[in-house]
Amino acid sequence: MKPIRHIALILILLALLPGISAHAQEFDPEQPILMTADELNFDQDLGIATARGNVEIVQGERVLNADAVTYNQRDDIVTASGNVVLLEPTGEVIFAEFAELTDDMREGFLRGFRMLLNDDTRLAAVSAQRRGGTRTELSRAAYSPCLTCQGRDGEPLWQVNARSVIHDSAAREVVYRDATLEFLGLPVLYTPYLSHPDPTVERKSGLLTPTFGVSSLLGSSIQTPYFWAIDRDKDLTFDPILATDNLPVLTGEYRQRFADGTHRTRISGTQDDAQNDTNRIRGHIDSESRFSIDELWRWGLDVKLASDDTYQQRYGFSNPDTLTNHLFAEGFGSRSYAVGEAYYFQGLRAEDEQDEIPIVAPKFNYNFVSDPNSFGGMSTIDANLQALTREEGATSQRVSLTPGWQISHTDSLGSITSFRTSLQTDLYNTEDVATSTGPDSGVYGRVFPQAIVTWRYPWVRRAGTSSQILEPLTALVLAPNGGNPENIPNEDSRSNEFDETNLFSANRFAGSDRVEGGQRVVYGLKTGLFGSSGGATTLIVGQSYRFRDSSPFADGSGLEDQFSDIVASLQVSPSSFFDLLYKTRFDKDSFRARRTEITATAGPQALKLDLNYVFFDRTAEFADREEVTAGLTSQITERWSANINTRRDLTSDGGTLSYGASLLYKCDCMDFELKYRCAFTRDRDVPPTEALTFRIIFKSLGQVSSALL
Repeated sequence: MKPIRHIALILILLALLPGISAHAQEFDPEQPILMTADELNFDQDLGIATARGNVEIVQGERVLNADAVTYNQRDDIVTASGNVVLLEPTGEVIFAEFAELTDDMREGFLRGFRMLLNDDTRLAAVSAQRRGGTRTELSRAAYSPCLTCQGRDGEPLWQVNARSVIHDSAAREVVYRDATLEFLGLPVLYTPYLSHPDPTVERKSGLLTPTFGVSSLLGSSIQTPYFWAIDRDKDLTFDPILATDNLPVLTGEYRQRFADGTHRTRISGTQDDAQNDTNRIRGHIDSESRFSIDELWRWGLDVKLASDDTYQQRYGFSNPDTLTNHLFAEGFGSRSYAVGEAYYFQGLRAEDEQDEIPIVAPKFNYNFVSDPNSFGGMSTIDANLQALTREEGATSQRVSLTPGWQISHTDSLGSITSFRTSLQTDLYNTEDVATSTGPDSGVYGRVFPQAIVTWRYPWVRRAGTSSQILEPLTALVLAPNGGNPENIPNEDSRSNEFDETNLFSANRFAGSDRVEGGQRVVYGLKTGLFGSSGGATTLIVGQSYRFRDSSPFADGSGLEDQFSDIVASLQVSPSSFFDLLYKTRFDKDSFRARRTEITATAGPQALKLDLNYVFFDRTAEFADREEVTAGLTSQITERWSANINTRRDLTSDGGTLSYGASLLYKCDCMDFELKYRCAFTRDRDVPPTEALTFRIIFKSLGQVSSALL
């Protein structure tokens, strides 16, 4: 049986012959081997063992099938012929008409070679030959990842043909000679030489796919990234932008992974005269770091700075209104949260004055909720320390401590009553705070008690396959009048958004610098209809009434009068073909909408409408705004889809802000996208733009993209 076992050993090692499998498992000679065949004999004189008819050799999860197998003991050569199939444990399947391999595995030959890799990509060659134990040569080879995407006559949508493919397992490199990319059977690209790392290499230094572009800002441009795999835990991508109408934009991104965190930094820079016709150096930095200290604590740092307001938008990096620099350390307890942080903001809007934007450092927050006691009551603590500094304007430091207690009770009828009380205590040290009598400085304190009782009574009715819910809600809020002296600066409560989400909140200001004093009652109704198939319609509507006429809220907020505006939210989702969210705020007297937001999707995948509409009435801080964004998306076929969209300003001074269209093809081996966009907005040295871009992604090869306008 020794020769027969030798046949099995050699044939199992055939898995190593192509040298293409990235994850082929090492052969274990101690692992049991099972071999079956219709006929098995051994010629003692010639030293040849032969197995014929449905030969199957199994070791572990590796299986070899062939019509016939012969082992020449004298020459140490094993051959397999007829429907040779090798199944790898990692999922690869190797096919061949004929295979011959030497005993030491350093030389071998396969004819009619085909391979199905575990990611469903396919490789075929007229022959495959192994030389020196580390080099595998494929002759007249073809590669394609297309499984279901096919062109005419069933050929792959695209494939790479090469006169030869050489895989060097020592250098871990695959080299193509005389390679041609074919699309729908037609050659579209030829290269005499192409190389890339073999599948065992996760990262390797080299050039990446370039991006081409043409624009009114930069002229013709090309961006060719070079990837440098510095080590297993760090890399650098250098991808300068070379343009005909601008000096090069030097940019690159560095990444590093640590045992306890990650770091990423992108830096760019160039020189141009786009601003004020004066040559100057422009650039930006965008950096993020996240590190774990232990199981409960972590820290992070975000550095985002630009040389000027429009640089990032002009050169296509990003288009934020504000760059936020943030240093923090935070901890998560079982029922508590603590964070210490610092902020620096860079405003990029035309109206921003950098000297008036505060630096927030330091800032500490602590929140704690106790375990419920035997009656269900819980104690809470919210603590805050914050310091704001400006070059021009108010400077302040604040220390706040707000202990609280809350409990909820459900009676025998099903109504739910909740009670919460709190005592907000604040201490401010201020400088140059604007007041009605001029700038003011000093130390000021505030003690503000508050209690809120809420009651709700949900009613449920089932009718057939649907359920209906009707739930009245009400709340009584008790607090002393006032609480907002003008010598306490308002830093975190300047913008107020009154809607159904904060209707029943104890304090409807966004932050802590302003408190909502006085006594008020809040009332509302929530109702819903829910179907068994998943469809639902919900409505919530409500209003509040303040017992005193004075209000801490600005005109236009909806809370400036004793009776507030009426807020409502309606969501309708009867099926997967329709979804509507309608949020509004009505004037309490005229019932005219002072704020409206509509988000809707309607239609099947074949033709779906997306609509977003927003309307804001004029307030003390902002002008009125009315805008609509609409789009139509069609899933034309299983692989083709199209979209058209537009965005319009509906105010008297408005007009079309942008419009565009796109065409997308997606299949298992290729993605194609053609997109057109025209924007009419202007921001200083960034004029209105028009762009036609396309992008092609070849599975396992990479991406080709270009901007044509």
